[in-house]
Amino acid sequence: MNDVPQAALLPAGLYDLLPPQAELEADVTARLMAVLQAHGYERVKPPLVEFEETLLSGAGAAMGSDTFRIMDPISHRMIGVRADMTPQVARIAATRLAHRPRPLRLSYAGQVLRVRGSEVRPERQFAQAGAELIGGAGPDADVEAIAVAAEALVASGVPDLSVDLTMPTLVPAVAEAFGIAGDRAAGLRAALDRKDATAVSALPGRAGPLLSALLSAAGPAGRARRALFGLDLPERAAVERARLAAVLDGLAAAMPKLKLTVDPVENRGFEYHTGISFTFFSRIDPRVAGLGELGRGGRYDAGGPALPEAATGFTLYTDMILATLPAVQRRQRLLLPLRADRARAAELRAAGWTTVAALEVCSDWHAEARRLACDHVLENGEPAAVRSGRG
Repeated sequence: MNDVPQAALLPAGLYDLLPPQAELEADVTARLMAVLQAHGYERVKPPLVEFEETLLSGAGAAMGSDTFRIMDPISHRMIGVRADMTPQVARIAATRLAHRPRPLRLSYAGQVLRVRGSEVRPERQFAQAGAELIGGAGPDADVEAIAVAAEALVASGVPDLSVDLTMPTLVPAVAEAFGIAGDRAAGLRAALDRKDATAVSALPGRAGPLLSALLSAAGPAGRARRALFGLDLPERAAVERARLAAVLDGLAAAMPKLKLTVDPVENRGFEYHTGISFTFFSRIDPRVAGLGELGRGGRYDAGGPALPEAATGFTLYTDMILATLPAVQRRQRLLLPLRADRARAAELRAAGWTTVAALEVCSDWHAEARRLACDHVLENGEPAAVRSGRG
């Protein structure tokens, strides 16, 4: 029995990234990281696995159900494979870099693994790139995180970029003011998540109309802002609204052409966030309708309950970024006949050519170039277009 097909099988949600996509992913990651470096974000490289109690502490607790756990054969302690890199960077900031002055700017890029995918995102292993701004508590830090991430996405070639802002702490502030707690609060959260206006409006007293107004305020930033400032919000919720206004003003100054929307009640995926949060979108393919999520981020507590520290940051998904880019324009491939001039080959590579060196003598270099997917062959020291094999 031939076992070769079985050898190519991979677990669900895992895949091989083949040429030219693997090279394009590396190029996109390099572009993202170059922008982060230019803004002062220093790169760190956390380990692939950590002890379970460390990996899932603080902000990492939200990733518990997504984390693979295994027994470390050396320490005989449980370790987890990272499902997200943000908690690891927060740990580094709170321990190894605790002595560094704040605000601390850190960046990262690497692979993560999750127990399961989702209907929207079936992949379980994928690449992340991102940054954390730790120790900045004001709205200017939120503006910087969003603007730097947007600049990095534009530099990677993403078209039609938009950012959706939300305030995960706004609804809890309103619920607290109206005494909505326990099962009622959980029911409210579920109704808002499914955008069930009927269930929200059925809440007694002023709570129903106010939360319904928040639900309907979602949309372009200008309209959402006007709707929010037309509401009589409880004190703590009004503080959240003022913060959003400051961030919108800052983004208008920093990136006036950036498309902004606001969803005041969105919470899914932001459960551990403590303030302004955001999601980046673009069209997955210019020929296909619909938007794809390229990354997300927001404000959170980087230090945990014992030593809280204000932070904001973002994570970008390189596989989703690749899906927004136009068809890959492969660099021209040039076949170098056996023992071609090495110095000349180096000059051509410096000029942007990809060279493929022959390892054997061949009677027809043009046929060999076609076989090796080269569109040119070196003749008399110059690239010559490969002749058609027809006729």
